[in-house]
Amino acid sequence: MIGRLNHVAIAVPDLQAATAMYRDTLGASVSDEQALPEHGVTVVFVELPNTKVELLHPLGEASPIAKFLENSPAGGMHHICYEVSDIIAARDQLMESGARVLGDGEPKIGAHGNPVLFLHPKDFTGTLVELEQV
Repeated sequence: MIGRLNHVAIAVPDLQAATAMYRDTLGASVSDEQALPEHGVTVVFVELPNTKVELLHPLGEASPIAKFLENSPAGGMHHICYEVSDIIAARDQLMESGARVLGDGEPKIGAHGNPVLFLHPKDFTGTLVELEQV
């Protein structure tokens, strides 16, 4: 069902500092900041040869990343994203297996313009999993 690793997302308290660290210290290619109001985040993608790192920063007080950073003020890994070819088929198969899909179960459009869903971390060894249709 799952395909390649699309990205690992890291919540950061200072998006500009994190972007500079990846760009200037590690020499990575980084995207421009992208605000995603429907997800309550601002993102920057660090491009790697085999995947991406997504830097997440809260966009507004209601952001789920704001809550994450309250518990982990220095930031940290937030989720891992796997690619799927058919997000509805993947969702249905996972739900039949007992996995919990967060929200209303309907895909939303993610940062890459593709449908995404999130799976409950308690069903995946404590890790929040995002599925992205590609």
